[in-house]
Amino acid sequence: MAIVVAATFLGFLGIGAILPVLAPHVRHDLGQSDVVLGFAIGVFSVVALASRLISGPVTDRRGRKCSYTMGLGLCSLAGVAYLLPLGIWAVFAGRILQGAGEAFLFTGAAASIVELGGEDRQARSLGWLSSGVWGGISVGPVIGQLLGTYDSAAWMLALTPLPAIAALHFVPERYSPPPPRERTSWIPRGAILPGLTLGFVNLHYPAIAGFLVLHLASQGNIGGTAVALYAGMILLSRIFLGGLPDKLSPAVMFYAGIAMMSTGLLITAASPPAPVALAAAALIGFGFSFPWPSIATTVLKRVHPGERASTLGAVSAFVDVFVGASALLSGKIAGSYGYPAVYLFVSAGVAISALLAWGYLKEPANTAESANFAPTLYNEDG
Repeated sequence: MAIVVAATFLGFLGIGAILPVLAPHVRHDLGQSDVVLGFAIGVFSVVALASRLISGPVTDRRGRKCSYTMGLGLCSLAGVAYLLPLGIWAVFAGRILQGAGEAFLFTGAAASIVELGGEDRQARSLGWLSSGVWGGISVGPVIGQLLGTYDSAAWMLALTPLPAIAALHFVPERYSPPPPRERTSWIPRGAILPGLTLGFVNLHYPAIAGFLVLHLASQGNIGGTAVALYAGMILLSRIFLGGLPDKLSPAVMFYAGIAMMSTGLLITAASPPAPVALAAAALIGFGFSFPWPSIATTVLKRVHPGERASTLGAVSAFVDVFVGASALLSGKIAGSYGYPAVYLFVSAGVAISALLAWGYLKEPANTAESANFAPTLYNEDG
């Protein structure tokens, strides 16, 4: 599993590295408007969202490593595209390839790591994978900023996936696709309720990433530190505590997580003093560590093995839609009612997720089908 986590880290490291230099390149080097910059940034999310609905079936039918390698390869090609002498069109090409690559990379990695870890360590495996994702996203922009130039960051994106692709040669895959099922919809039925649940949980993300710095500006500009504490708590708790849903009830861990999130968000809405605001940000991050593995492991236990990647990809697509919608709504709410109202809004989303999860997590898992059609799993920490 360590190779999968490291390869995922390298993939997301390059994705993160381009972020701090992209906007200055589009606005200053290419002389484009803010509208064009917005389209260049947003096309990544649109392509990633659409690609998740494709990457899942490909991963289920062609194998985990196929999708994983394809994702890393597309990320590397994105770096090459950024370097082409085509002006803004090179940026759009890079963003499109990067969006598709991220979708295939994550879907292939998630399906691979849960099968390498074994049925009784799915939450732990997903927690470790999340540490690779969050580690790359966190460290990448720092390195991109240190590199200082758009071309250097693009070269980094082009090169960092290559050792990851090579490392995957040493990751065993003994997954044999089970008999295929007829698909009646692009969205598997088993993804709808967990997707909605995690979507409402993730409504808070734009409020933290986009507005917390502004909300806490009156507290001595501690917003950057608060965001760092939020991300750091997610990273640490998923590394060291990500396996708790394997040992305890997923329902217990889910509701413990959203209780901490709700508390932290409501405290943040009250514009508390700096030490309390920092503690609240850390509490939100700590709580946010548990809903995803709690829901995801439940999903994996209930869906047909031949639809695991498809279902996880669709769940992730729900999250993308909710995060995008939340960014738009949070901006409008902040403009009309102020920043505290944003945190009340997203805390209401967390409360709705609690209602949606109640029926889903209490429903008994249908494991007979998984037992009859389970693919060969290989349990090794390599």
